[in-house]
Amino acid sequence: MLKIIELFVFWYPAIMSVFWMVGAIIFSISNERKKPLPLYETPMVSILVPCFNEEETIEKTVQELSRIEYPNYEIIAINDGSSDHTSEVINQLLPKYEKLRFIDLKQNNGKANALYLGLIAARGEILMGVDSDSYIMPDALNYIVPHFTNPFNGERVGAVTGNPRVRNRNSLLSKIQLCEYSSIISLIKRTQRIWGKVMTVSGVVVAFRKRALLDCRLWDRDMITEDIGVTWKLEKKFWDIRYEPRALCMMLVPETIKGLLKQRKRWATGGMEILRRHGNIFQSWKERRLFFIYLEQIFSILWSLCWLLMVVLLLISWIRADDFFVFPYIWKSLFLSVVGIIQFSVAMLLDRKYDRSLFKNALAAVWYPFLYWYINALIVICSLPALLRRNKKLATWDSPDRGLS
Repeated sequence: MLKIIELFVFWYPAIMSVFWMVGAIIFSISNERKKPLPLYETPMVSILVPCFNEEETIEKTVQELSRIEYPNYEIIAINDGSSDHTSEVINQLLPKYEKLRFIDLKQNNGKANALYLGLIAARGEILMGVDSDSYIMPDALNYIVPHFTNPFNGERVGAVTGNPRVRNRNSLLSKIQLCEYSSIISLIKRTQRIWGKVMTVSGVVVAFRKRALLDCRLWDRDMITEDIGVTWKLEKKFWDIRYEPRALCMMLVPETIKGLLKQRKRWATGGMEILRRHGNIFQSWKERRLFFIYLEQIFSILWSLCWLLMVVLLLISWIRADDFFVFPYIWKSLFLSVVGIIQFSVAMLLDRKYDRSLFKNALAAVWYPFLYWYINALIVICSLPALLRRNKKLATWDSPDRGLS
């Protein structure tokens, strides 16, 4: 049994790394090398910006969103019961930006609830969600909207997620996340799109067809990660979800260990909630394309548990000076490190067209498998109780680490 666990810990990340790389390359050849879809129509787009304690970031966000090179859009800022001066800042911005509208909620009821109220007020059939510390590039809508209006797609497209780019790059932690978003997140989304089912849209930058949201009964207001939840609900209703790497969104990432751990704990907990809530997909063969995505999540959790077991056994062997047990893992670690370096290189080559300075921060990637990877594994293990816990309350949010430096 121990031998099987050892093989699983070694081969699972290696096989999945090759799988992600091959899928991403296929996506790049079949999609990114083609000309972007033409902009057939310019329907109204409502950009929803939910805010909670964003007095330091919201003005920059509204300013950048007002520079979008698309003729027909509005910006709806939703203040979700902030305890700082977010409301006052937005009120001061209203006379300056004619496209800006404001919903001022007095109680913090969570991001999903803020988006829900934004949808009610929105004039557009296409809803664009952007985090309040982020902004899309001026041409982003010109790449996203054609997915909804292309006559060859019909009206199958329910959501299009963009390409988040890290804009704060002053610390080692932020540089590691810059490499992660290229080598892990972007790579996986490319492959999942080739597979046919994207596991999650990026909540920081995603556009929805309003009718698709209504069809799947909107966001789950009791889930801590509303973006993962709504993705699965759309997929189960057979709406198509696209990944558009040309639609760039500049965002801030945590620059403190505490802020990063809080963010990743939220992500891991959201993943557990998805597994608990959508395990019924195996009851219908029509949802077979979701099977792989679901099972991949299960295997990732099993890998974390098996990895922890092997680490404990290695530590015991090291304390007992059992070299016979320790030495075989040295070459295996080196092999996985080489695979990781190849994965980072492939991902950065695919992403460099969107970020010319990407390779300048490539050295930070060496820290990912040595430290960052294992921290994420421990966080997944700590989040396992969420598989059993049922949340009956609104999933409110608190002030995140915005990485301001």
